[in-house]
Amino acid sequence: MSTLKADTIVAADGTSPVTLTKQSAAKVIAAMDSTATALGTANLNLSSGTDNGTGDYTVTTINAFTSANECIGGYSPRSTDDVAGSCSIASSSTIRVRVVDISAHSNSDKNTSTFGFGDLA
Repeated sequence: MSTLKADTIVAADGTSPVTLTKQSAAKVIAAMDSTATALGTANLNLSSGTDNGTGDYTVTTINAFTSANECIGGYSPRSTDDVAGSCSIASSSTIRVRVVDISAHSNSDKNTSTFGFGDLA
């Protein structure tokens, strides 16, 4: 068995970033509070969050997806909250997030996490 240890990996030219292929990893992770403010350092490819109203947020990514047909999901990270998150890509660089209180059947301002899988442009 071999072990590869590296601090930096670059392309063959010695300066360009490496292009990874056949990767199945989240390309955006956005953990936000009820005002669409990023929580902690667990965010990936997150430019900003916008609070559109109760339980309604827009996430803008730093790097856009290749299309608006990527795999997006969302959830409330606390099991004590009886809420569900639903997400959809509004464009290749924005994700619309809705957080719903399941028992009240209405939007809810709760902390939420959103994630997206797909190819970046």
